[in-house]
Amino acid sequence: MTLKSVVMVAGEASGDLHGSHLIHALHEQHGPVFVCGMGGKAMRAAGAKILVDADQLAVVGITEVIAKLSHIMKAMAQLKRLLSGLRPDLLILIDFPDFNLHLAATAKKLGVPVLYYISPQVWAWRSKRVNKIKKRADHMAVILPFEKAFYEQHNVPVSFVGHPLMDSTTGRVPLRLAALPDHNAPVIGFLPGSRVSEVRSLLPLMLQAGRRLQDKMTNLRFVVSCAPSINDALIRSILNDHQLRHAEISHEPVSELFPRCHLAIVASGTVTLEAAICGTPMIITYAVSPLSYWLGRALIHVQHIGLVNLIAGKRIVPELVQNEATPEAICQAAYSMVSDPQLYSEVCKELALVRQRLGQNGASRNVARIACSLMGCDHAV
Repeated sequence: MTLKSVVMVAGEASGDLHGSHLIHALHEQHGPVFVCGMGGKAMRAAGAKILVDADQLAVVGITEVIAKLSHIMKAMAQLKRLLSGLRPDLLILIDFPDFNLHLAATAKKLGVPVLYYISPQVWAWRSKRVNKIKKRADHMAVILPFEKAFYEQHNVPVSFVGHPLMDSTTGRVPLRLAALPDHNAPVIGFLPGSRVSEVRSLLPLMLQAGRRLQDKMTNLRFVVSCAPSINDALIRSILNDHQLRHAEISHEPVSELFPRCHLAIVASGTVTLEAAICGTPMIITYAVSPLSYWLGRALIHVQHIGLVNLIAGKRIVPELVQNEATPEAICQAAYSMVSDPQLYSEVCKELALVRQRLGQNGASRNVARIACSLMGCDHAV
């Protein structure tokens, strides 16, 4: 049997992790598969040949994209040459929408099937992109429950595969009881994001809020999560500047960090779903450059920025964005949550419902089955 080849493209830390799980699932279902492309440490450890390092492209906001435009264009040129030279059996695109949709056009011209895993948020903004997706993607593997109906309405081949976070947490993380933990030293988690720009913007706000919280509750402890893509020295430097008492840095996976936190203050993004799966109440916050925010407000057409609130269909946890993301506001929202047992219980119950809507575990296996079908495999190992 000829060895199948897959080009896999993930542009962010979360995509790199999901890509690594998918690589393992491909090997389990199909046997040996040659995987190469763009990713990070996790995909490399899973056996992929990484030709473009995704860490060089991690950006957030329009102005940040402009600053790294030369790196982005170089990476695109490398991957186009790879597709043209290798002519793989399948191109798997993971999130990273503008970059990946452009690359998908090249793949279609070359006759390479395209599987898009983790959909662009076309339901939130720039919805006309669905027309490009319809032309360039052979199949959409979506991870949010409401996305399947959206694509079906536009006659795009689609499967709801479940959320990949359920693979790594379900069965290992007990659902938090809907009650405020009785603890002599409540733990507040700070998760400022996986991009340097996010950490520099959000962590100082979180730490300032932490100092104000300590004025209200002197027994608090704090844990700052350091994502694998972030240099520990950056976190430590910001911590030293703010002199927050009883604060530690954690490198543990968030699926292990969240269960020991009474409350988490998190950057908007996938991490909100990880908190929901673990049943950990949270405050969502975010801030980008003024230009990026202004442009985003003009283009985005959803009521909530937090995925957990979008899936719930209502605001079940606070969102503090841009000018609202002040130390005072973060402190007040956090204090209200940890000092009110009834509110805490209600939030825990709502998070349990979100967890149910994310589906069962097995997302990577489901995507691998679709990939095998697109590659014309008539059997699995």
